[in-house]
Amino acid sequence: PLDPAPSVVRHFEPPPEPWAAGHRGVDLLGTKGQPVLAAGDGVVSWSGVVAGRGVVTVRHASGWRTTYEPVGDRVPRGTQVRRGGQIGTLGSRSSHCPPRTCLHWGALAGSRDYRDPLTLLGLVRPVLLPWR
Repeated sequence: PLDPAPSVVRHFEPPPEPWAAGHRGVDLLGTKGQPVLAAGDGVVSWSGVVAGRGVVTVRHASGWRTTYEPVGDRVPRGTQVRRGGQIGTLGSRSSHCPPRTCLHWGALAGSRDYRDPLTLLGLVRPVLLPWR
């Protein structure tokens, strides 16, 4: 969602229960005004402000949604986007990692099933569990 490939400042931390605390995405180091890019082809299903932060949500054909914040100069709801296409610019207001500027990038499968968005890029290695 940022180019060049950013550093991950904070990784995905799934909550133990859906209502519990966690970090439902990753924070990617960027610079104010940097283009924010769609992680995949889709349609912008939300473009607005939530809790003082610009947010864009893209719904993908797979049923997954990706979320991006804080985003300024956002494309409007209903916009068709292609992977790598600009959906806005990275804002610094309410950034997740002050004094630096970060993009919080999230991924959902279904309505509330948060997933590690880095898996969409093939950047997360699978963990093998012991055979029972």
